[in-house]
Amino acid sequence: MTQFVNKKEDIVAEAVDGLIATSGGRLTRLDGYPHIRVVLRADWDKSKVAIVSGGGAGHEPAHAGFVGEGMLTAAVCGDVFASPSVDAVLAGILAVTGPSGCLLVVKNYTGDRLNFGLAAERARAFGLKVEMVIVDDDIALPDLPQARGVAGTLFVHKIAGAMAQAGADLATIAEAARGAISRVSTIGMSLDTCTIPGTPKDARIPTGKAELGLGIHGEAGAQQVEFSDARSATEMVAARLSKVLSKDKTYVALLNNLGGTSVLEMQVLAYELSRSSISSQITHVVGPATLMTSLEMRGFSVTLFEATAEELSLLDAPNDLANWPGLSPVSRVSTRELPDGLRPIRPMPSDHAATREFITLCCEILIDAEAKLNALDARAGDGDTGSTLAGAARALIGALDNLPLSDHTQLYRAIGQELSQSMGGSSGVLLAIMFAAAGDAASSGVNLVSALRIGLERMQQIGGAELGDRTMVDALHPALAVLEDGIEAAAMAARTGAAKTAEMAQARAGRSSYLNAEQLTGYVDPGAEAVACLFEGLTAKEKAV
Repeated sequence: MTQFVNKKEDIVAEAVDGLIATSGGRLTRLDGYPHIRVVLRADWDKSKVAIVSGGGAGHEPAHAGFVGEGMLTAAVCGDVFASPSVDAVLAGILAVTGPSGCLLVVKNYTGDRLNFGLAAERARAFGLKVEMVIVDDDIALPDLPQARGVAGTLFVHKIAGAMAQAGADLATIAEAARGAISRVSTIGMSLDTCTIPGTPKDARIPTGKAELGLGIHGEAGAQQVEFSDARSATEMVAARLSKVLSKDKTYVALLNNLGGTSVLEMQVLAYELSRSSISSQITHVVGPATLMTSLEMRGFSVTLFEATAEELSLLDAPNDLANWPGLSPVSRVSTRELPDGLRPIRPMPSDHAATREFITLCCEILIDAEAKLNALDARAGDGDTGSTLAGAARALIGALDNLPLSDHTQLYRAIGQELSQSMGGSSGVLLAIMFAAAGDAASSGVNLVSALRIGLERMQQIGGAELGDRTMVDALHPALAVLEDGIEAAAMAARTGAAKTAEMAQARAGRSSYLNAEQLTGYVDPGAEAVACLFEGLTAKEKAV
């Protein structure tokens, strides 16, 4: 996979300097490149207990992204997924440790334990007070004698950092850190593996599967499971966590992005966690946020911490770190009534079997064309034309019982109103305008086909699209022009109009207007194709009857 890197040998040093250069002067580093990469607080005066952590790169923003007032005093950065050397860790300890001492917060991996442990011993030989705590929060492998340290490490950073900032002594901070570690549990899930710079990607997770309990260095998960949606994925994670919960306790949840999951997906996962089988025991949350990553791994992890009241206050203590999202109480989703002006005045519902059947057929045709239209639209952008139309069609089917099906004058307006609420994007607005205008025209005595033409004219006036602009108008305009001659004539006209859009090297309206001729030529406009599919589907049904 192509990545925004220069030389893989320089990636960590350049990333560290990038972090420092954009820190506003809050951070500095030791002059020890390339072997020693230690990020420190620029304002540190050694008057309080220093909190030092670190490990391999690839987990950003951890660990250097949490150096600042109220969290880490220094972070020692190794190569990607590799522990920093003993000398690097020792340099970090010596640089920040004063008479109050230093606490090392170490994730439970052999390299980290050994290198941080030996560095601590050497620092003690210099007469420094150094304590070390080992974070082992991963519950993916319950039979493993030494569980891995993963995202739960961030709770320890925050608690120890807040205590140090408040002036607590080293022994008290170390004891509190060990107590917190004993009550932290984490499990992760991913749909894909990460890509280590300069190394071929491991494509071990097949489509339709997810890995549950994988490590933050790309280690394979405890098991591969079937993946269907966010709800089932969250519930699998919740089920594993429930095995270590005390039923009468409450917890803080940390919802962590492993690096490659979109913000939108993380918010969906937050929604699912808030209604999962363990939600009643979660009182506070940190995130969703990108905290302890595995490069660009498309996954997430959930950490549960049985926090005391004092620990909650420490997690909520202020700091100046943008990467720490803060502690928030979990609350129910609150809503407010729509303003009066947005409350639609709906006509009286009425039924009409033929109209219900016709609208349902139109909707089913668009739903069936979803994948085809999305594929076409992918040429122009986000590939959602099919999904947008299919979503509106499903909503319209669901609203049939509330529509005035026996009053076509009111029906046009009602359809426009429904589309304005259920159909996203500019196409939803334009079609809503068209049907609203058609309803106005029909109410003045114009026949239904002529009303649709008037609606199209209004849509063109507001939207600005004309024939030849490579939009749905190129199929819809000719179709409505001959609709009074029958559905088959309209279908032929729509197909001819849609086919012409493939020959148009430039679009003058819509998303396709941002594309060049090479990207457009030979491909039918997805909106025009939707119109052609609709009329052709109606023709096929008419012939089948």
